[in-house]
Amino acid sequence: MIYVKAPPRCQRHPVDHSYGSHHMTTTLQVHPFDARGISRRFRHAAIFGALDALEPGEAMRFINDHDPVPLLGQLQQRYGEGLEIAYRARETGNVVIDFVRMDAQAAEKQGSDCCGGCS
Repeated sequence: MIYVKAPPRCQRHPVDHSYGSHHMTTTLQVHPFDARGISRRFRHAAIFGALDALEPGEAMRFINDHDPVPLLGQLQQRYGEGLEIAYRARETGNVVIDFVRMDAQAAEKQGSDCCGGCS
C-alpha cells in the first residue's frame, strides 16, 4: 500500500489535480492496480470491481499504457461526485491516475461553494 496526501476540492478554489494545493491535506490509503496485466476484454469490469471494493477515503492508483478517456466518462456516470480523479502521470505509454472514493459528506462539500478548507 502507498500513502499520499491529497487535498479536497472545492468550487471556489478548484484544484489542478496535483497534490499539495493550498488546501489542508489528508492521508489516503492507496491500493495499486496495474491494468496492463489484465486482458483488455476484462479491464473495465475489473476496474469497476476494484473501485466498488474501496471504502470511502481509500484510493486506487491505476496504472495503464494509455489514457482511458472513455473509461473516465463511464466512471463519472457511475460514481458522480463520489469519486475523485487525479492524474499522477500522463505520458505516452505511462498513465497513472489516483481514484479516490469519497464519502457522502465529502461529496456534498464538493458540490457546495467551498470545501471548508479555504482561508
